[in-house]
Amino acid sequence: MNTIDESGPGRWSRRGFLGLGAAVGGGMLLSACGGGSASGAGQLKFWDMPWGQANYTAAAKKLTEAYTPANSLPAATYQGIQWANFSQTFSSAIASKTGPAVSTGGGFQAFQFADQGAIAYADNVIEQFRKDGTLDDFLPGQLDAMKTSKGYAAVPWQLDFRVWWYRKSLLDAAGLKVPTTWDELLTACRTLAGRKVFGFGTGAGAGNNLGSQGLHLMMLNNGGGLFDPDGKVDVVTEANLEAMRFVQELVRAKAVDPASISYTTDNLITQWKNKKVAMGIHTAGLDTDTGETDGDLQVMSPLTGPSGAKAGLVFQNNIMMYADTPSQEGSEAFLSYYIRSMKTLWQQNVVAGLPVLKSIVALPEFQAQKQKAKIIAEWVPVAKTFAAQSPTLFGGLAAVDSSQPVTQFAQTVLAGQDPKPALETLQKALEAIVK
Repeated sequence: MNTIDESGPGRWSRRGFLGLGAAVGGGMLLSACGGGSASGAGQLKFWDMPWGQANYTAAAKKLTEAYTPANSLPAATYQGIQWANFSQTFSSAIASKTGPAVSTGGGFQAFQFADQGAIAYADNVIEQFRKDGTLDDFLPGQLDAMKTSKGYAAVPWQLDFRVWWYRKSLLDAAGLKVPTTWDELLTACRTLAGRKVFGFGTGAGAGNNLGSQGLHLMMLNNGGGLFDPDGKVDVVTEANLEAMRFVQELVRAKAVDPASISYTTDNLITQWKNKKVAMGIHTAGLDTDTGETDGDLQVMSPLTGPSGAKAGLVFQNNIMMYADTPSQEGSEAFLSYYIRSMKTLWQQNVVAGLPVLKSIVALPEFQAQKQKAKIIAEWVPVAKTFAAQSPTLFGGLAAVDSSQPVTQFAQTVLAGQDPKPALETLQKALEAIVK
């Protein structure tokens, strides 16, 4: 379930969340949490989000309850936390010391809580992985983004990608080959426009972040991004300007539906289903979202930009540990167990995200999903995080992804307006957000 709706995992799997510094009022009843402190119950509380269809939670709960701790370490309990209002759920629980010892959550959540001193760093887990060989099982580069100046804020467990898709039947009908460069993309879009088909399917309406994320991917594809190597906002660059001017050319070529600036995720999926869109940037689960199994929707290979660069946009969903725990050694042991045992979730095909471990990628159950397997094979090697060009993630990212300035920027560019003042406006807005 890779949607981008406000209440679904696609919106929140990538994001951290806002307002962690302000605890919710002490009288608030957390129906999702239960009572008792993380350090008082004698068991590790593992909080998890619904990362797939309804059967995901049951499978993750079974995996958690199968944990058999050694050396008198505490056992683990499982608690499902819904995406709706999850930011208040976590922030209030952490402030009142009734939160989890270990959890999944928003993609930037660990970094926000780390800034507040609420995270237990995962260096011991990483070192154990180094000793037992698990570290070598991680896909290249996936741990790097978790490392901060104080240590590893979390451990990645699944990946959420933005990639180019195409509908084979529409390209075939137009006599087109699958584009491999930006120039070929523009040429194909012009041909498709003559057939009243859109070549850059996107949306920037309420709850739909694919428009802004698609533009971000185009920046990365040209060697740009939103941040410099030091994590400072760096939007107005020649690379970004060139990328957005190319998007402006796509708009002029009628590759973008003029109504897309108001499209929700459901609107966009409907356009794909109705074969109004031949190409576009989407999550790894587009074919699942449309309910198609005939192979007509396929993932492109990464495009080569004007500078010769290739890039994908990846959000690394992770598991984090908290300073408030009945046993730090117990938290580390459970996290280690979960990472090494989570392959069952992919064997049962209950998790929407892409695996971060090579051994899971190699499973026949995953390889049978040909488009997702292609993303791992071709997009992972060129993937960049939301923080690029910074080598690591940081807490301020949560206030940027899906923010109003980013959405307004996407709507402006996708409407075909001059991208330079739009980039300048975005620069100022993000500088005010990321202190």
